[in-house]
Amino acid sequence: MSIEGKRVLITGGGTGVGADLARGFAAAGAEVVIAGRRLAPLEDVAARVGARAVTADVTDEESVAAMFAAAGPCDIVIANAGAAESAPLGRTTLAQWNAMMAVNLTGVFLTFRAGLGQMKGWGRLIAVASTAGLKGYAYVAPYAAAKHGVVGLTRSLALEVARKPVTVNALCPGFLDTEMTERSVANIMDKTGMDAAAARSSLEATNPQKRLIQPAEVTAAALWLCANGSEGINGQAIAIAGGET
Repeated sequence: MSIEGKRVLITGGGTGVGADLARGFAAAGAEVVIAGRRLAPLEDVAARVGARAVTADVTDEESVAAMFAAAGPCDIVIANAGAAESAPLGRTTLAQWNAMMAVNLTGVFLTFRAGLGQMKGWGRLIAVASTAGLKGYAYVAPYAAAKHGVVGLTRSLALEVARKPVTVNALCPGFLDTEMTERSVANIMDKTGMDAAAARSSLEATNPQKRLIQPAEVTAAALWLCANGSEGINGQAIAIAGGET
């Protein structure tokens, strides 16, 4: 089975992992549709890789429905859109909690529900979660709670579709070499007084390989989940983290 000619929808496709997923799937011959809230970065990625861009807010039910209507029937749906904030739980507002849940968990629910509903045969649903969905990290409790929810959603939905030619899996990378991690570096610098190199090293240290994960590693795993021989991989939360536990 080849993904050539299959249509893939990638949310959060304008930056970071989403942009690399667009590159990788387009190179493999898929028809790529990328979605996000900001049109400019989407159009930039679309022009570079040969994709279509659709604006959408994954936290809004009507916007998600419009996103799929604009994309057309999709064989592969990758729920990648997400955001992170850090603060001690005692200083986390309800608004911050709700924001983390909305984009990181409700967004996956709405994307998966709509994506599955329009699949007529073979299909792949993939969530880009995080190692924060597998373990705890201090100062990001709402984010970790949301990502744990994504893993639970993935495992539950996988059982519902197990008799269909559809699989549901989550990819759980550690700290990535992306714009989101650069913001984490800046936050560490602000809170601790570390310089950029030391702040980055503190994040690299969470990975036993002492490095940040590259977006292309997530793309490679996503492509594998869509390739021949992956049919039995269902309901899994696959860590891409150099052995971090």
